[in-house]
Amino acid sequence: MEQELKNFIKVWFSAIISVSYCYYLSTRIKPGVLRLISVLPVIALFLLLPLFFSSVHFSGASAFFFTWLANFKLILFSFDKGPLDPLPQSLPRFIFFTCFPIKPQQNSKSQNQIPKWVFAIKVVIFGVLLHVYDYKQHLSPTMLLILYSLHIYLELEILLMLVKVWVFIFLGCDLEPQSNEPYLATSLQDFWGRRWNLMVPAILRPAVYNPVQRIAKGKMSSDHARFLAVLATFLVSGAVHELIFYYINREVPTGEVALFFVLQGVCTAAEVAVKKRKFVRRWKMSPIVSRLLTVGFVVLTSGWLFFPSLIRGGMFVRLPNEALLFIDFVKHKVFTFGSCFVDVCVFCL
Repeated sequence: MEQELKNFIKVWFSAIISVSYCYYLSTRIKPGVLRLISVLPVIALFLLLPLFFSSVHFSGASAFFFTWLANFKLILFSFDKGPLDPLPQSLPRFIFFTCFPIKPQQNSKSQNQIPKWVFAIKVVIFGVLLHVYDYKQHLSPTMLLILYSLHIYLELEILLMLVKVWVFIFLGCDLEPQSNEPYLATSLQDFWGRRWNLMVPAILRPAVYNPVQRIAKGKMSSDHARFLAVLATFLVSGAVHELIFYYINREVPTGEVALFFVLQGVCTAAEVAVKKRKFVRRWKMSPIVSRLLTVGFVVLTSGWLFFPSLIRGGMFVRLPNEALLFIDFVKHKVFTFGSCFVDVCVFCL
């Protein structure tokens, strides 16, 4: 754990220096290919940073923060697009908005704010879930699939909330929610576009979807162009997930994860096309039924294509072990600090 923390400090020091270079030098270059060339060394470095870690949490988080989101943000920044446009007013803001999956809140009253007690319940459920792994040999394949899905969702939710709180403490600005209760999604379009991991669609939309749709519109109908743009967006997402899974498992990608996202893209595009039919618009499905169908489809296809490579790589063995180890590490440090503080107080008295 201590070696991982040392690597953590080195990685973040390298990231901060690199992003500072982009802020002070690259911004002085006219938007376009030349600015993109100037940030390419940083993009290459961010592809290497996850390799400095051996733990699932640090390698996965650094791959998500740097290799995926930060690199895409810098590519868009090269053309004055994306979350970094307009340019943040100060270096600290530029660093935070580049390196973390966050963006400033646009509306003073966000419709997606979740009550604090809901988050508290999620933390409690996550704590219970970590101990359920001790009995996973007694669970059926269906229950294991639900367990793995809950784990991914809750851990990502807690991680992003901690990042949001930390950034708020340092910058003092309100941030957009990172997710919007994906288990309430009533369609695949709702799930992937408006509820799950909202920073990702906010980046993929200007980076992939809009350019592909704009180019394709000149050569085919608008419906076909939209279908191609959706498919391209999910394909890019799948390719990046394959890369993230490589950082976690250190095994050659199998293509299963990319196929999972291609399947989601095809089904999402087909869903959008079907919804435009007149007879479908007249027929309204119960929200409960649509939620069950949507979440059930995502969970079942995840068990088929998304989770197998992670299971083979032992991620769901390492994840709870690392979480419990980190909790014990924090407890030990807090206890040691508390003991030293008491000893100092006694000595002073």
